[in-house]
Amino acid sequence: MNIAAAHWDEARNLRLAARLHAIDPRLHAMGMVREGVLRRAVGLTLEATGCEAPLGARCRVETRGGRWVEAEVVGFAGDRTFLMPTSDLSGLLPNARVITGASRAEVAVGEGLLGRVIDSDGVPLDGRPPLRAEDFVGLAGTQINPLMREPITRSLDVGVRAINALLPIGRGQRVGLFAGSGVGKSTLLGMMTRYTAADVIVVGLIGERGREVRDFVESTLGPEGLRRAVVVAAPADRPPLARLHGALRATAIAEWFRDQGLHVLLLMDSLTRFAHAQREIGLSVGEPPTTRGYPPSVFARLPALVERAGNGTDGRGSITAFYTVLTEGDDQQEPIADAARAILDGHIVLSRRIADAGLYPAIDVEVSVSRVMQDITDPAWRARIRRLKQLMAAYNNQRDLITIGAYQRGSDPLVDEALALWPRIQQFLAQDVSESADVEASRAALAQLLDGLPETSA
Repeated sequence: MNIAAAHWDEARNLRLAARLHAIDPRLHAMGMVREGVLRRAVGLTLEATGCEAPLGARCRVETRGGRWVEAEVVGFAGDRTFLMPTSDLSGLLPNARVITGASRAEVAVGEGLLGRVIDSDGVPLDGRPPLRAEDFVGLAGTQINPLMREPITRSLDVGVRAINALLPIGRGQRVGLFAGSGVGKSTLLGMMTRYTAADVIVVGLIGERGREVRDFVESTLGPEGLRRAVVVAAPADRPPLARLHGALRATAIAEWFRDQGLHVLLLMDSLTRFAHAQREIGLSVGEPPTTRGYPPSVFARLPALVERAGNGTDGRGSITAFYTVLTEGDDQQEPIADAARAILDGHIVLSRRIADAGLYPAIDVEVSVSRVMQDITDPAWRARIRRLKQLMAAYNNQRDLITIGAYQRGSDPLVDEALALWPRIQQFLAQDVSESADVEASRAALAQLLDGLPETSA
């Protein structure tokens, strides 16, 4: 009986090894033949025993019909391991087998990604052949010593006159686009995608409507834009872990191109949906809700993601990143918007009032800030920016009186100047989506607008 049992165990192990090799050859090579068992599935969380896998490890869970579902270790308590799936769980059975995989998720990178649209797992969505990877990098990236980063000293042309002239962007800067729904956020992103002077564009469409993916690829990017772009799409109907991985994968791809010495434009739409995905994960594994329902892990994840962008070391390239932040109910003080402002190098606010007036892009220049402006502009340029902001603030402070005709000219010289220039200011700030305005042209237009007005001292 002992001999028969030994033969049975050996045959079982051989069958298991064959199954592991079929799932992932690397598991067979590493000798990972230990199985866990699924004990509980509630909501988005799976609980397994016998896995003994570290945080972030990839696992596979067997479902009905021999199909396998990818999952990731997101926590543990005692002998139980908490898993979060990255795909649909239909067909899941009690006591299903759970097999531990690689200790870290990897991202396939290479020039073959250019012109491709992929999902959060790196699977092509464009119907074209599988990707041919030149290298693999970690999903979580690697930290850069802050003292080794190249400083931001050069301006970046984004093709939008109001930004180039009044909110100049530096190469390697990380900027937030703060907007409510329906104020032209996606249109502004599309303009920057087409007109920004960058070698490679990486777009992360995270948690948005699935319809927007095709619209962005076909209408916003177009064939010309797609040739130098990589699009990572994780729509709203994907599990929260897949949305989280979509943002991390887009950032890892941008990091690889930066390390090749290229200048990368990273567009993440949106940082808020990334935070929402982490909130779902955190609450599912038992984290306490603290700030308006957001668990602490959300506010740890945000800087970890944003700090991966920026300039590289020794002039090895740069990542200039734009993160959209959805201000729910146009509340600029909601938790994610407030946290994002604190960790970004500037913020551009889109105003519903300006959009309702038919002025696009609807940038509220008065409350928008570029924190690197001092490093990439000269004194004369900064003086003109301050002067125009003063005129706009003076006009807006008296807007109600001006609208009803109650303002008396001569009451305030600054308001008088703003009132005389206001049509030209509106014309300067407006820009058609098919029009591009480079940095020098934008700066010249600003100087021409303020020509003849006294400037503040630099």
